[in-house]
Amino acid sequence: MATTVQQNSNHSISPMKGTKSQIIEAKKADDQGWKSKLNIPQKDTRLKTSDVTDTKGNEFEDYCLKRELLMGIFEKGWESPSPIQEASIPIALSGRDILARAKNGTGKTGAYAIPLLERCDPSKNELQGIVIVPTRELALQTSQICIELTKHVGCKVMVTTGGTNLRDDIMRLYEPVHVIIGTPGRLLDLMNKGLVNASKCGMLVLDEADKLLSQDFKGMLDNIISHLPNDRQILLYSATFPLTVEQFMRRHLNNPYEINLMDELTLKGVTQYYAFVQERQKVHCLNTLFSKLQINQSIIFCNSTQRVELLAKKITELGYSCFYIHAKMNQQHRNRVFHDFRQGMCRNLVCSDLFTRGIDIQAVNCVINFDFPKHAETYLHRIGRSGRYGHLGIAINLITYDDRYALHKIESELGTEIKPIPKVIDKALYVAECGQEDPEEEQEKKMARRDVKGKQ
Repeated sequence: MATTVQQNSNHSISPMKGTKSQIIEAKKADDQGWKSKLNIPQKDTRLKTSDVTDTKGNEFEDYCLKRELLMGIFEKGWESPSPIQEASIPIALSGRDILARAKNGTGKTGAYAIPLLERCDPSKNELQGIVIVPTRELALQTSQICIELTKHVGCKVMVTTGGTNLRDDIMRLYEPVHVIIGTPGRLLDLMNKGLVNASKCGMLVLDEADKLLSQDFKGMLDNIISHLPNDRQILLYSATFPLTVEQFMRRHLNNPYEINLMDELTLKGVTQYYAFVQERQKVHCLNTLFSKLQINQSIIFCNSTQRVELLAKKITELGYSCFYIHAKMNQQHRNRVFHDFRQGMCRNLVCSDLFTRGIDIQAVNCVINFDFPKHAETYLHRIGRSGRYGHLGIAINLITYDDRYALHKIESELGTEIKPIPKVIDKALYVAECGQEDPEEEQEKKMARRDVKGKQ
């Protein structure tokens, strides 16, 4: 298929002769020709919130992207840019540094992956782009997205994280690699060993930048940047930015373009509730929620790895399917759990805060904080696992007497309202099919009503 489309592409850039209308008609025919050959997934007709629909009306084709990249974008099921993609893609393509704030689940990965892959030249056998993320699972997810997007472009994408065999990475680096996606520790190790040559790497992306600039990775990013050329481009993306970002910005960014789409911190599609319970009532309360809610997939958060395993055991004993994942598990086991949960092989996943960063599983419509977090930032990232890409979801918090101050503090800091849980939760708040029309049908009805009004 790729070969056929390439021929079409070559044909399209040859000089066209004829009248202006003939040229326009020829271009339309050419567009329809290559698009009709694409393997585009079924259209997602679920209702979306203004977090992703409040756009200027741009299309991916407006950015003069390579046709082969557009093919990957459309085959990924991405129809048009989200607000963060509209704001970010043209600036990133111009080569300017970016500091971007946007909510979890609004398309940040596409906002940097598209310009990164557009600027990548697969004919050059050199590293051209690096994406750094804070967790191994997020690295795997991001690399998979990039591999799918570049399917027709031919850029070679490699993922490297701690907890995997270093020898495998070394063997992989003998082959051409254009883009590396990895966690800071492993990437720096490969650079210091002289295995990764970043001297011609023109683009560095920090995803979940606030976490990468925290004490957990102190000094690593400065060391990684020292391996890059002076004229590199740096893109920072996150939902929250601490003061450390300002210091980093002054040291490494050159007149960055600032994007802030955070008119509010929480996603519009996520409804938040709390249930006031005693510690010993939590499992019973969870059992009640499972029986009453229409859960597609749920992620349940605990504050320690020990409690993750204990709760997963209890949920299994109650007769519900359940996986668990935390940072102390063997990496291969973690990869298997992550993969299988994404494939929908299990309805419920119990985890620690390992899973709060960037993990995008569209089927998750319910997040439960079995243990309530202490910090607003953690809470924000946890509930952002539901309501991905403008869809609907609920977040339910089990609150004990000791959590009451943290609840008020988080509500205040995020400027959000966490409501007491009602006896019956309206399914329309978190179940996509419940009483929602196909947006195209709804649009047609609106236009029909307008026509009737006009005739009257």
